[in-house]
Amino acid sequence: MSHYAVEIDLDHPNTSHVQVLDLAGSAGPSGEVKRVLDVGCWTGEVGRILTERGCTVTGIEIDPEAAALAEKVLERVIVADLDSTPLTELAEPGAYDVVIFADVLEHLLDPRAALEQARSLLAPGGRVVVSIPNVTHGSVRLALLQGRWQTTDTGLLDRTHIRFYSREGLLDLFAEAGYAVEDLRGTTADPLNVEVAVDPVRLPEGVVEWTRRQPDALVYQFQLAARPLADGELPPAPPALVEAAPAEEVRLRDDHTARYEELIRSRLATRDHILGIQASANSAQARVGALSKQLRDAREVNGRRRERIERLRGKVSRLESELTYANRHPLRNFARRVVRRLRRATRR
Repeated sequence: MSHYAVEIDLDHPNTSHVQVLDLAGSAGPSGEVKRVLDVGCWTGEVGRILTERGCTVTGIEIDPEAAALAEKVLERVIVADLDSTPLTELAEPGAYDVVIFADVLEHLLDPRAALEQARSLLAPGGRVVVSIPNVTHGSVRLALLQGRWQTTDTGLLDRTHIRFYSREGLLDLFAEAGYAVEDLRGTTADPLNVEVAVDPVRLPEGVVEWTRRQPDALVYQFQLAARPLADGELPPAPPALVEAAPAEEVRLRDDHTARYEELIRSRLATRDHILGIQASANSAQARVGALSKQLRDAREVNGRRRERIERLRGKVSRLESELTYANRHPLRNFARRVVRRLRRATRR
């Protein structure tokens, strides 16, 4: 039992329990008591803080020993296994303003059924609050690159986990179960600073830092609050994820970072060199195009000149023929000239 024990430090918001408490809230603004059902309450630590904030908390717990401890701080604790007993048989319809599943859904055979059953337990305006591990955390990605899937007592690869969720898979689960997600958060941790076994030395150059920079790679757990959809309502677009601690605050800057940044600088320099060569090639190609046009224009001009030369050659050839004939028949030519002159004279 003790391996799930936890101390909640409210001064450190980058933990799933603090985020769940914030999403669950406290007593209403007018002093009305908020009724909370904490599914998988364990020893009741979350419920104890909510009780101190003016809520009434009922717990459901599978472990009898943990439930006995929770009974000391919660209004009521029900010992039950959700894989064999539906929520609707454990609680009254419309009896709660908040139903909490803190690190619970991933342990269930049918988490969608549990969420669907929770809808009927909510009073008007009620919400479900959930925390769940992120299977796309960078540590899991890096471990899989090395062919590792090593389960642990707790954490992302808890050996009792049955289901695993990415952000997309989690949002799909809630849409299919009939909820509109209104608040989406994430606690953050560096891939080399969690319990998942990774041997970064054996990974290719740049892989660790590249993984750190991928979407959701530093999100260790998701937390969300969702309301039931109204009849006929379609799930709205999910909200943007709010990090409990900015990724840059938890990201380690180590040798992997330095080598990756040097690799990026080298690639950028290579890219700039290639772009310079491409620009020179484009400029040369443009000059070749201009020269090609000039050559075509010159060829057209030369073609016209050749045609004119051929015509002139034809005229010269004819004149040479006439001259040769005239030289051979001078009197006949003289007589012809006389006749032409007489004809011109008579026309006048």
